[in-house]
Amino acid sequence: MPSPAPSLPQPPEAMDRVIVVGSINVDLVVKAGHLPRPGETVTGGAFARHLGGKGANQAVAAARAGAAVAMIGAVGGDADGDESVAALQAEGIDVSRIRRVDAPTGVALIAVAPDGENQIVVASGANTLVSADDASLPNMQAGTGVVLACFEVPMPAVIAAVLAARRIGMLAIVNPAPAQPLPPELIGSGAILTPNAQELRSITAEADLEAGVSSLIAAGATGVVVTLGADGALLAEGTRRRTVAAQSVDVADTTGAGDTFSGVLAAWLASGCDLDEAVEAANAAAGLSVTQSGAREGMPGRSAIEDLLRA
Repeated sequence: MPSPAPSLPQPPEAMDRVIVVGSINVDLVVKAGHLPRPGETVTGGAFARHLGGKGANQAVAAARAGAAVAMIGAVGGDADGDESVAALQAEGIDVSRIRRVDAPTGVALIAVAPDGENQIVVASGANTLVSADDASLPNMQAGTGVVLACFEVPMPAVIAAVLAARRIGMLAIVNPAPAQPLPPELIGSGAILTPNAQELRSITAEADLEAGVSSLIAAGATGVVVTLGADGALLAEGTRRRTVAAQSVDVADTTGAGDTFSGVLAAWLASGCDLDEAVEAANAAAGLSVTQSGAREGMPGRSAIEDLLRA
C-alpha cells in the first residue's frame, strides 16, 4: 500500500495558526573559555554569525513544530534585514507583516561559555519601531490559534497583541524576556506567561518561585510556565502545580532554548493540546535544541519532538 501523502501546511485561518509578535536580530556569537567578568577581556574565542531575535527564533520553532506561522516585526533596509526575512520565508513563515523601517536591523552580541551558559547584549535597532498598530492584528479573521509575544519589542505592541488575541478568540502567550515590570493590563489579559526563574524573580520581586507564580495568577494570568534550565519546567495553573523534568542531554549552547520552548508551546497549544501536553513537548524540544550551537541550529522538527516524547 502506498504511504499517505504528507499533509500540507494549513492556511493562517486554520486551527494551528500561530502569530508571533517580536524581534528579528542577527546574532554575533563568541565561544570563549569563560564568560567575562566586569571589566575583563577574554581572548581566544571562536566566532560565528547566526540569524536570531527572540521573536524570529520563536516563529521558527513553532513552524518546525508544525504550526502555520505568521511573523509581525520590523527590519532595516539593509543586507541583515534581507537575509533575516528570507530565512523566515524559507521556514514557511508568512512574512507579509514584517515592515522595512529606517533603522538598522537588530544585532545581538552573545558570549558562550564551555558549559553552554551565555551572556547577551542587544542593539535593538528596527525592533524599537514595532508599533501597537502593527500588533493589533488588523483584518485578522476571528478563530482559534495562538498569539505569541516577547519583550524585545516595545510594550505597547505586546499589550496590543494580547488584547487583539482576546478580541478575535485566540490564546495569548507572553514570554516576558528581557524582564521588565508587567503592566496590570498585560497580566490581567489572561495570557499564559513563560518566564525563566530569574525573570520571574525580577518581574514579581519574589525570591520564592511559588510566591512569584501565585502572585501572577492572582493578578489574572491564565497560567504561568517557568523554565528552569536543567531542572525542567514548573507549570502553574490556578492552584495546580506540576514540575516537568528536563531531558538528559549533552549541552553545547543554551542560546535559543527558551525561544524553542515558547515556540513549541504555542504550536502544541494551537494544535488543540492541553497545557500539560504542550509543556511536555516544549520541554522536550528545548532539551533537543541545546545539543547544537546557535539559537536555531538545534531547533527540532515535530517528528523529532514526538519521537523523544514516546521514548
